[in-house]
Amino acid sequence: MRRGSGRRLSSQIFVSQVSILLAVVLVGFGLFAVQERRQVDRQYMDEALQIAQTVADTPEVKSCIAFPSISCDGTLQSIAARLQRDTRTDYVVIVDEHRIRHTHPKAALIGRPIEEPLVTKPDVRFDPGSVGESVNGRVPLYSPLGDQIGEVSVGRRVASVTSVFIGQLPVYAAWFGAALAVGALASYVLARRLKKRTFGLELDEIAKLLQEREAVLHGIREGMIAFDRAGRVTMVNDEARRLLGLPMFGGVGGHLADVVPAGRLRDLLSGEIEGKDQVVLTDEYCLTVNRMPVTLAGKPHGAVVTLRDRTELSGLLRELDSVTSLTDALRAQQHEFSNRMHTVAGLLELGEPEEALQYLTDLSGAEAEFADSVRARIAPSVLVGLILAKAAVAGERGVELELTEDTWLGDTPDKVQALTTVLGNLIDNAFDAVSGPGVDPGKPGRVLVAIVEDDDGITVRVADNGPGIPAGAAEHVFTDGFTTKPATGSMRRGLGLALVHRLVQRLGGTIAATEGPGAVFTVRLPDQRPETAAERAALLSTGGGTRPR
Repeated sequence: MRRGSGRRLSSQIFVSQVSILLAVVLVGFGLFAVQERRQVDRQYMDEALQIAQTVADTPEVKSCIAFPSISCDGTLQSIAARLQRDTRTDYVVIVDEHRIRHTHPKAALIGRPIEEPLVTKPDVRFDPGSVGESVNGRVPLYSPLGDQIGEVSVGRRVASVTSVFIGQLPVYAAWFGAALAVGALASYVLARRLKKRTFGLELDEIAKLLQEREAVLHGIREGMIAFDRAGRVTMVNDEARRLLGLPMFGGVGGHLADVVPAGRLRDLLSGEIEGKDQVVLTDEYCLTVNRMPVTLAGKPHGAVVTLRDRTELSGLLRELDSVTSLTDALRAQQHEFSNRMHTVAGLLELGEPEEALQYLTDLSGAEAEFADSVRARIAPSVLVGLILAKAAVAGERGVELELTEDTWLGDTPDKVQALTTVLGNLIDNAFDAVSGPGVDPGKPGRVLVAIVEDDDGITVRVADNGPGIPAGAAEHVFTDGFTTKPATGSMRRGLGLALVHRLVQRLGGTIAATEGPGAVFTVRLPDQRPETAAERAALLSTGGGTRPR
């Protein structure tokens, strides 16, 4: 980044602001000067009017004008001269009722008439008189009896007033200059602060960074959402909008509580739940959430949260789990088959063909009996295959898998997939519970499965004799990421029951778990098929299914 770019930017800001301040100060000073000149003119007009009124009220002046005599001219001129000197006016003119001047600074004009008529009331004006343009005050002159006998005119040349006004300007100019200096200093401080806040970047560089940021944020495959210290959304990219279900042009500026509904996802975004690579399930996606606080100059400025879509990966892992379960079942069956073949071979080598035949007959009968029992109680072949496969895995792991006497399920094509997911996860968790660490090796594991269909829906119950769910944990076992199992490599735990819980809720059902030794998981799926119970009974009577009695 160029070192001088920040200085140029701050200099431009400083020069621009100082130019604006200078223009404002000059215009303000000009307007102030015009107003001040008007005020000075008015001040000297009022002063001239007051002096004129004082002269008109003087008894000697009234007496000399009312009763003229030879000595009066000297008296009036002496009074006028003294007032001119004491008040620094340029002229004091006393006029009689015949408009004849009795005093004037120019002796040649004494005794000569004025051109204007006498005033009948006090008046101020600019007078272009014989001494030059002046600010003038005129008042009528009355005799002791109250009759108007003339007027008194007092004035000061405009040039004198202008000199007084100009003498006052430096003081006002100093105040305006001080205001300009303070404004320039404030502009300099602001320019320096802006330079610091923009990290010394030029405007075009800031615009380029913004363009690059927008391109990066909206081009990456990860969702990104940023919050300020108050929890308001300041930035969200397109991927985050898709994963969080936010409107395309909404969310920014809103509070987190108004954007994301209450739950584990909001707790992760707000930082109430901490940790790296936290897994959370939404209605549509499986997300990995990471929250990183943002700190600048040692002060918190909010947080940035990244969201990764693990939906496809989670689906692949579930498929891998299914394949692994199938492989385990096949391996268990192969291992059991090998053991049986070795037993038969040993009997034949001992010359006991009848014992070998009886052994094979007993084995075939036991397996056929269990398979026939499952088929008689459960109609969907997918579920039959699942239970038979889990039975083979149970035999390999030394666990006893049983179906309850009241188990019965007719054809439910709308719920086969859901039941497969629910049963598979619950049975696998039960196997882990009765054969995992902390289990008494001398106590055989036992898993009891019940699938009961009635007129209102289907109830699935899976119970085991393992250590069970710790006290107080029943309400958390369906939370994303909650598990009591140890981590295995990079494999994420705590998703199976969360998926089951969301699936059941999506179908309008309920799921519950008991605490204490021997956990029992109960799932209730309501019947959402359009046909009535009577129609289903008629279907059963026509061969659609046979419920054991």
